[in-house]
Amino acid sequence: MKLRFLGGAGTVTGSRYLLSDDKHRLLVDCGMYQGVKNLRKRNWAPFPVDPSTIDAVVLTHAHIDHSGYLPALVKNGFKGKIYCTKATHALCKVLLPDAGFLQEEDAKYAFRKKFSKHEHPEPLFTEKDAWEALKHFESLHYHEAFEPVKGIKVTFTPAGHILGSSCVHVTDKASDRTVVFSGDVGRQDDVIMRPPEPIAKADVLICESTYGDRAHAVTDPEEELAQIITKTAGRGGIVLMPAFAVGRAQMLLYLIHKIMGQQRIPKLPVYLNSPMAIKATEIFCNHHKEHKLSAAECEMIDDQTHFVRTVEESIELDSARYPCVIISASGMASGGRVLHHLKTLLPNPRNSVVFAGFQAPGTRGDALVNGAESVKIHGEYWPVKAEIYNLDSLSAHGDYNEILEWLGQGSLKPDKAYVTHGEMVASDVMRKRIAERFGWEVEVAELFDEVEV
Repeated sequence: MKLRFLGGAGTVTGSRYLLSDDKHRLLVDCGMYQGVKNLRKRNWAPFPVDPSTIDAVVLTHAHIDHSGYLPALVKNGFKGKIYCTKATHALCKVLLPDAGFLQEEDAKYAFRKKFSKHEHPEPLFTEKDAWEALKHFESLHYHEAFEPVKGIKVTFTPAGHILGSSCVHVTDKASDRTVVFSGDVGRQDDVIMRPPEPIAKADVLICESTYGDRAHAVTDPEEELAQIITKTAGRGGIVLMPAFAVGRAQMLLYLIHKIMGQQRIPKLPVYLNSPMAIKATEIFCNHHKEHKLSAAECEMIDDQTHFVRTVEESIELDSARYPCVIISASGMASGGRVLHHLKTLLPNPRNSVVFAGFQAPGTRGDALVNGAESVKIHGEYWPVKAEIYNLDSLSAHGDYNEILEWLGQGSLKPDKAYVTHGEMVASDVMRKRIAERFGWEVEVAELFDEVEV
């Protein structure tokens, strides 16, 4: 088999890996590029291989940088099946149509406001395209073996990153060689997710490196949140939390209601303003056996959160003048309803904006946490007067220490390891750390490289 890196190399976005032999092509992940403009432009380029020649797709998890290009892939000729875990399937039913809808809305808004360089801006794909792609999905349980193409066996094991996230184990039955894709690896002691399951065997390992060059801050996120919310409410301000609709939004809701119940923060209204995050929260509660929270704790989140479902309610919330907490997507402030809240709240020093995890270079989130004095939203620059925080301790990615600990828990002795899904420095530092710790042969993957596995 050959492995070609079609994405997720030299960056933390656009994950796409192609496994092929003389007869078949299997794509592992099919993500959209996010972040800086030169990366986003890759979404509009022709797919590196003809989509009609790909036999099947296997997903590690539902996040858009791993699944978001699927509607475009189907639109451009892919006809095979898309395999994933049960929870990933449920989440993709929410994320993909929402992504298509948002792209349509953004294109319409750009046309109305005339801030696009295109006379008639078009979405990459539509909500209808997303529903068409979902017809190709087939979901399985963890550890349930299947053959997406003849002679290739695949299984999923829990990766601990978000609900349904998995490591993908691909075995060539003829040679009995196994290639393992880590996907995004979760924390060893996450607030709500269970730790990733150790890998027993891999002849070739593809490992992420989002935090390959740094360790998470050793802080108490509950105490950090309590201090920020109390301080902001005390001056009459609003706390806005840009959050990924899947995983981070649910974690923040749990922590906020927990510390509010302990009377560590004032009793404030808590709003979840993201249709996608609302649906993801429902899925999260329905799959409570796959994470640490009990059914009662999930019910607490549901009962004590104000779910903002309509555009009218969202617009009304923009005029709020009383202390409250607003959680809204997207997590890197790259799109969605959170942009309208930022325009309203950023210019006021009473308010606080709290990010919760990795901010990809080139995103508004990255600009804000690095001290930008203004940010461009919908074609205009908005001054940054609000206090900006980034709670790194709430990241859903394991840092280099946690990934090394996880890799050492199994009985791994791969012939070769490839480091992916990280900025260039982070990936190279991760390469060195893995080689020094385990003595494996390790390389940093480069975009469009093809290697024998």
